[in-house]
Parts: sequence; structure tokens; C-alpha cells
Amino acid sequence: MRQGKVFYNDIFAGIITETNDGEYTFAYESSYIKEYPKQFLTFSMPVTDKVYKDKRLFPFFEGLIPEGWLLDIASDNWKINKNDRMGLLLACCKNCIGSVSVEPLDLSTDE
Repeated sequence: MRQGKVFYNDIFAGIITETNDGEYTFAYESSYIKEYPKQFLTFSMPVTDKVYKDKRLFPFFEGLIPEGWLLDIASDNWKINKNDRMGLLLACCKNCIGSVSVEPLDLSTDE
């Protein structure tokens, strides 16, 4: 299982997870739901306590991953297969252009 902390304008918004079964979930953080109920990441994922689930990486997060020559550089430098979308999301999307960023969540420590 791999997870990432999702931030909106540097505010912790929720957790994206790739399960061991290869499915994806996204859940908004409860404090984010209370404080920012109308500040959604994307129209297709409004702020809610519902857990979003899909068999593929959500299109919004897919769109954060670099493309073209930048994808080639990232894939080559970090030795990440271009089909490993969660790996690329966690490696490349800490300093995205725009409001949303994703940082890897280290499951080996208590955070």
C-alpha cells in the first residue's frame, strides 16, 4: 500500500491511497471538511466525508503527473516505470504548478 498527503494551497486536504489490490481511494481530512467545505480539489471530487474509490488513478491526480520529455526525465532519474502512475505521482508532484501538491506518506513512521 502506498499513500500520499494531498495539500490544497499548503493546507492538508486529504489522503490518496493505492491499495495492495491496485485500487485507489481518496478521502478528505475531517478538519478540512469542517474548515473548507466549499474548497474542493476538482469539480468531480467535491468536499465530503465519503471516500472516493476507483480501479484507476483518479483523472485529476493523473493530470498532475508530468508528460512528454519531463516524464522521460523523471522516469529515468528516479527509475520509475512510466506505467507506475502512483509512483510518479508521489515522486513528481510535491512542487506542482497550481494549488494542489502531493507528498509521499511514510507508512513506517507514526505521522
